Amino acid sequence: MTDPGAQSTPAPSTGAAPVRGDLQQAQFLTVISRDEAMARFTAHLRLAPLGEQTVPLALALRRVLARDVVAAIDVPGFDRSNVDGFAVRAADTAGASEEAPVRLRPTADALAPGVRPSATVRAGLATLVATGGVVPRGADAVVMVEHSDSGADAEGAWIEVSRPVVPGENVSYAGTDIALGETVLRAGQVLSSREIGVLAALGIAQVSVWRRPRVAVLSTGDEIVAPGSPLPVGSIYDSNAPIIAAAIEELGCEPVPLGIVRDDEVALAAAVERGLACDALVLSGGTSKGAGDLSYRVVARLGDPGIVAHGVALKPGKPICLAVSAGRPVVILPGFPTSAIFTFHEFVAPVLRAWAGLRVQARATIGATLPMRINSERGRTEYLLVGLLDAPGGPRAYPMGKGSGSVTTFSTADGFITIAAGTEILDAGSPVAVTPLGEGVASADLVIVGSQCVGLDRLVGLLIARGLTVKTMHVGSLGGLAAARRGECDVAGMHLMDPASGGYNTHLLGAELELIPGYGRLQGFVFRRGDARFADCAAAAVGRAPAAPAAAGGAHGSESAVREAVARALADPECVMVNRNTGSGTRVLIDSLLGAQRPPGYGVQTRSHNAVAAAVAQGRADWGIAIETVARDYGLAFIPFKDERYDFVVPRSRAHRPGV
Repeated sequence: MTDPGAQSTPAPSTGAAPVRGDLQQAQFLTVISRDEAMARFTAHLRLAPLGEQTVPLALALRRVLARDVVAAIDVPGFDRSNVDGFAVRAADTAGASEEAPVRLRPTADALAPGVRPSATVRAGLATLVATGGVVPRGADAVVMVEHSDSGADAEGAWIEVSRPVVPGENVSYAGTDIALGETVLRAGQVLSSREIGVLAALGIAQVSVWRRPRVAVLSTGDEIVAPGSPLPVGSIYDSNAPIIAAAIEELGCEPVPLGIVRDDEVALAAAVERGLACDALVLSGGTSKGAGDLSYRVVARLGDPGIVAHGVALKPGKPICLAVSAGRPVVILPGFPTSAIFTFHEFVAPVLRAWAGLRVQARATIGATLPMRINSERGRTEYLLVGLLDAPGGPRAYPMGKGSGSVTTFSTADGFITIAAGTEILDAGSPVAVTPLGEGVASADLVIVGSQCVGLDRLVGLLIARGLTVKTMHVGSLGGLAAARRGECDVAGMHLMDPASGGYNTHLLGAELELIPGYGRLQGFVFRRGDARFADCAAAAVGRAPAAPAAAGGAHGSESAVREAVARALADPECVMVNRNTGSGTRVLIDSLLGAQRPPGYGVQTRSHNAVAAAVAQGRADWGIAIETVARDYGLAFIPFKDERYDFVVPRSRAHRPGV
């Protein structure tokens, strides 16, 4: 079945991609549900392992067993002593004590490991045996050497036993670990070091495993640059290919990197042809229907059956393109990292698991509640990545609000919730089911929620170096304060000014919270060096700066220079600001400067000081409010405004936690 939308696609060229200035873009004419897309996709695939291989035991780690392993021998294969001592008949030691030891006579054997016994232990006799040695015929227990003494008399050598033993004591009988004919490992098990040890104990030198599927991985786009290369402006490093390749390897498959192909249709078609020599091909980028999105155009030429779904009612992941060619999956993942890895796990991973012989993965969920209201888009099933925080009454699921373009969202999230296509709003307090990512959700020694700061990053690094596990979630100062009041975190980082006193943070504590003093930092007006609109304001500020830092929460000596710079920015309709997110302490500071005015760029709400500095440094904005440390890192001019306190608020109910 071919993609219905492909009918509106212009005929492919034989040279370079169409000019980017062509603004014509075809729409997804048929957007289908996730379940229908998966059904169409798998209908043309055989979801079974691809064949067996026999590999040496030394190469079997992380491979998947293709057959059950049945023991051909007993382990141990003989009655084995667990201690150094004397093999005896337990009945001969009855009543033995320190005061009245039992005297026995030794046999001629001295049984080191690997030595076969020659003498039978009869009544009144004992045989010297080492740990791992064969327990001789007639003996049914071993007396530890610590509980014996030895000597000689006129009749010869003797052994005295000072503690009785019972039958079977200090003996491992043949077959007690593994019995002949026992199934010890099952097909579908992933071989770890433990299973390798079992196979070795059975004397197995080679093992039958499922062949590892070979999956070609290809990135596309003129803007994609390989890690390690210089990064031109407007380009991004290729994070998708390494992420996808690692995920493929985690699934017991073999990634085959094909590198990066620029937006050249001929080169891309040749790369796709190379990829079809593997069992599957995964492309990243070019799945939309814009003029420069070539991947779907090249894949659309495949047959048997070709494209089976292009456009799925998912968020993230709507542009995903699923195709099959002669039994080989060809999947074009969206270019954004979170969309790419999420759709890979939704559509590609189940196929690769089946091919690799891995067992069906159970997807248990964790009950939680939302701490805030969530808006969703009607008509699309949304998978919302969340972080889980323990709280009184059960876990809270915090949305990871970095968007599908984020590289880190998938790695830092604990799981995801599924919002049905017909749901537009989930109110705060709504119960949700969280599907964990990876092996599950581990509790952290310290949970920090609140304002982002490079100083906090440094402190977290020091805590981790001490062996603590730390989970951080940046939701702004007000969000951190609310989380602390609800008992959802151990520590909330915040810098909220009291308009009445000019002080920071202490006015918001209440009886349930206590303050751990943090550190001072300097907020100010940032702009690009050489911007004539603000240069003299910065020069004037140098003369107004006090010799010593202002008191915590106090106005800096150059406050009037900042207000003058803001006034100039507001007077120029071409001057664009970059804002901070609602709920952050810096946003409170910005709104106090602007009052009711809303200059260009006010609606651009970034979540960190670094994002503000990057926007100004790259010319996407002309000014913003950020801390001095970040302005210096980005090479920006800085006019000091407020010395503030970044402190830590702790719920008293969690103050006993070691991480606090």
